[in-house]
Amino acid sequence: MDSDDRYTVISADCHAGADLRDYKAYLEARYHDAFDDWADHYVNPFGDLERPDADRNWDSDRRLKELEADGIVGEVIYPNTVPPFFPKGGLTALVPSAQEFELRLAGLRAHNRWLAEFCAAAPGGRAGVGQILLNDLDEAVADVNWIADHDLRGGVLLPGAPPGAPVEPLHSRTYDPVWRACEERGVVLNTHGGSASPDYGEHPGSQLLWLMETSWFSHRPLWTLVLSGVFDRFPALRMGLAEQGSAWIPGALEAMDGHYASISGGGIGELRTLDGISLARRPSDYWRNNCYVAASFMHPADCARRDAVGADRIMWGSDYPHLEGTFPFSLEALQRTFADVEPDEAQAMLGRTAAEVYRFDWAALSKAAQSCGPRVGDVARGLDVVPEGAHSLAFRERPPLNV
Repeated sequence: MDSDDRYTVISADCHAGADLRDYKAYLEARYHDAFDDWADHYVNPFGDLERPDADRNWDSDRRLKELEADGIVGEVIYPNTVPPFFPKGGLTALVPSAQEFELRLAGLRAHNRWLAEFCAAAPGGRAGVGQILLNDLDEAVADVNWIADHDLRGGVLLPGAPPGAPVEPLHSRTYDPVWRACEERGVVLNTHGGSASPDYGEHPGSQLLWLMETSWFSHRPLWTLVLSGVFDRFPALRMGLAEQGSAWIPGALEAMDGHYASISGGGIGELRTLDGISLARRPSDYWRNNCYVAASFMHPADCARRDAVGADRIMWGSDYPHLEGTFPFSLEALQRTFADVEPDEAQAMLGRTAAEVYRFDWAALSKAAQSCGPRVGDVARGLDVVPEGAHSLAFRERPPLNV
């Protein structure tokens, strides 16, 4: 790539959702009265949804203009606003009781309907991530098929199953019908930072404990699916890990390889069995064949270690419209992180890999990027001064320790 060429940038981690009461139109009529009652009493715990600019989540025209101004022509959209009938949010790994299941499932389906319509308003530029629940596998499989049928190319968000949740753990073969449906329909399985933690209750230090441990719970699906043989049984299944950093991945791969080799070679201490699991490959091989990381607001230190993760496994994300994201300073974030990266390798992380994983039309987006994408030469200049008002973690002197 020449210095005057423009990068085609796809953010593999953005967020959107309807304004709270606008979800009503996407619910079946029989739920409308219950929705009105829920909405009247709901207390929003998310500060970003109280800000005057919260309409970035649902104002399609504003969003398109701001992302284009930020040099981004495609986005993978995770949920952000709260689905109907949820006491907190759709990303907090809440598992409904049997009595709540019907309403919460209806709420998630309302969000999925809204998201499909929102993505259709920008053909080719948006890959929406749909939501499912794991309490009823027939319903979960039906939702996976709905997501595929309605072109939510972002795939499906894997609900958290934290310790104590009244569902089977993710390493149970109970979920094979869900994995099979995702594989057969080409639906990417996604996890997102903060979405698998247990409920810490209302106690002193609960929020601090969540902050200390949420990243670990977010990482857990990687070794859960690898070590339980999910990718052996479903070799075409793909998984994306969003907004949870990348520095932890090499250590996790090394630990998986080491533990598996020790156990398969005879045991570790008193542990003498593989519990019926015999993998066809080393655990780390499944990372290289089935998994990707959406490295949101990627820090320069993480980029310097990209070979240990695999540059072809990394997808940059802006985290729009969150405060910790790179908007409206994405060019400066790219200058700080990718200045010394060979352009073809940078382009893979900035868009090409995401286009392959989430089935974007690369030619169409590259054409669109010719008018707004960051120039190769501008990124290569680097960044001397962090712009005033930039809050993104990408501009921190050191990367966050817990990711």
